[in-house]
Amino acid sequence: MITPILDELIQLALREDVGDGDHSTLACVPYEFKGKAKMLAKAEGIVCGIDVAKRVFELVDPNTVVTPFLADGDKIKKGDLILTVEGASASILTAERTALNFIQRLSGIATKTNYMTGLLEGLHTQLLDTRKTTPNMRLLEKYAVKTGGGTNHRIGLYDMIMLKDNHIDFAGGIKQAIERTHQYLKEKNKNLKIEIEVRNMEELEEVMSIGGVDRIMLDNFSPELLKTAVERIDGKYETEASGGITEDTLRLYAQSGVDFISVGALTHHIKSLDISLVSA
Repeated sequence: MITPILDELIQLALREDVGDGDHSTLACVPYEFKGKAKMLAKAEGIVCGIDVAKRVFELVDPNTVVTPFLADGDKIKKGDLILTVEGASASILTAERTALNFIQRLSGIATKTNYMTGLLEGLHTQLLDTRKTTPNMRLLEKYAVKTGGGTNHRIGLYDMIMLKDNHIDFAGGIKQAIERTHQYLKEKNKNLKIEIEVRNMEELEEVMSIGGVDRIMLDNFSPELLKTAVERIDGKYETEASGGITEDTLRLYAQSGVDFISVGALTHHIKSLDISLVSA
């Protein structure tokens, strides 16, 4: 979990918060003062980001000692002890908000994902995230989705081909988009999966006649039309549903037999889980 990229991200967050100094702390708490604090859950959920929070304290002050009592993915309830931190009181105060920002948001994502995957119990449909993530937080937010039981879609623009409506329109049509994609991959000697979006049954029929893709995204289909489309595809390609699917309609869409459902709200419409740091 601890990588140079993570350290860079945390350092950016600290620079954003601390600037030229935590003057509130510097003004009244001498560095030689020592203290201990505990991080507590204030709501039920799935905890995620413990190592990230730990690393925040370590980067602010390497002499800080953080002791986790839980692991990412554990279920928590109000009052549960997540970790303790000991060291210079000033360092704990300076790191507090950044550490909490990370763990609260990641736990919120893991909690929401866990709840929504639970709605799919007994069905083979997998819940996917999207690229609708907080800038520079994508890897962590997708990690939180996995922690909550979801499945990661492509990480970015580089690890999968996704031909969406605008790609198709600018390319001149479905046939041109697919053919040019295969030519590009051959020229660049790349082996990437190809997914294509369709908006109606007519476009689906065109893709079925052309082929050359791995997955078909059925965008903004009704549950009834989605079932018809999945039956038409008949396992020849992976299927994915997207577009306005909420927790209230998730299971209904999944009952169509679709392989994947992507929900952008897993990462871009999330309530952070309530977690606090208090003096021990």
